[in-house]
Amino acid sequence: MGLTMILDRRELLHWGACAAALASSSGSAHAQSYPDRPVRIVIGFPPGGSSDIIGRLIAKFLSQRLGQTFILDNKPGAASNIATEMVVRAAPDGYTVLWVTSPNAINATLYQHLHFNFIRDMQPVVAVFRVPNVLEVNPSLPVKTVPELIAYAKANPGKLNFASSGVGSTAHLSGELFKAMTGVDMRHVPYRGSAPALVDLLSGQVQVMFDLLPASIGHIRADKLRALAVTSAARSDALPQIPTIAEFVPDYEASTFNGVGVPAGTPPAIVEALNKQINAALSDSTIKSRLADLGATGLGGSPAEFGKLVADETTKWARIIKSADIKID
Repeated sequence: MGLTMILDRRELLHWGACAAALASSSGSAHAQSYPDRPVRIVIGFPPGGSSDIIGRLIAKFLSQRLGQTFILDNKPGAASNIATEMVVRAAPDGYTVLWVTSPNAINATLYQHLHFNFIRDMQPVVAVFRVPNVLEVNPSLPVKTVPELIAYAKANPGKLNFASSGVGSTAHLSGELFKAMTGVDMRHVPYRGSAPALVDLLSGQVQVMFDLLPASIGHIRADKLRALAVTSAARSDALPQIPTIAEFVPDYEASTFNGVGVPAGTPPAIVEALNKQINAALSDSTIKSRLADLGATGLGGSPAEFGKLVADETTKWARIIKSADIKID
């Protein structure tokens, strides 16, 4: 296709107004028999992370509920672009589904020559959950609060290193947003994934990190890392004593979202059927308990609400990527 991703306002609005399309009765015949064979949910990351854990629980719930196998298919690579392109190219029949994550919104600006246009080529189904990053430091750093970190960083410009799981990751962009909103000067040190970044944070090779809460919560509870704040708009039930960054930096928010999408052109009745069943899954006690264990917040809602979330996140991260001049080498 060779199309460059363009942040077109009309396309963003399209994602925010997809509910109107669901009013159509077309595709009802498809929905009556759907699914009549296995459904593949493609995820752009390896097994083991919070997205994979919840994705597998959702797939199991759908399999039991609908009497057909829903398979979570891990296709990692290029920050989920490989998985996304695979689904974009699939038949729009509801049998190849994408596990949508924050990188889908980020990559729209970060990558200059994508072979798809996410906003145009994907149809939103439902938001599944949000999980915050946690602003954490090595305990040797003489700061215990966000204001103390800001004061220390301003008194020592360029001397603090903040680690991330890679250029353009939510961890990286959370840090860049923090820098932009506070005026501090910290040096970004990218790693190939969260695990090696955490190793160096624990050893003191780097001092600061904005990591996904599920990956770091064990180290925080063991007092091996000091949590200063979570990046979500509200405090996390998993660490209720830890404040949000927004309590000190108004309007700061940088949580990671997960959801489900299908290729554009999928019959509205199938989109509606998937939306209904995944909303039901989010009310399941096992899934709600696992989300709580991960420090995540279940979402749900309509396709239009998920479309608006993705459009808003795409615009938000585009501003940060452009202002910080972040590029993929």
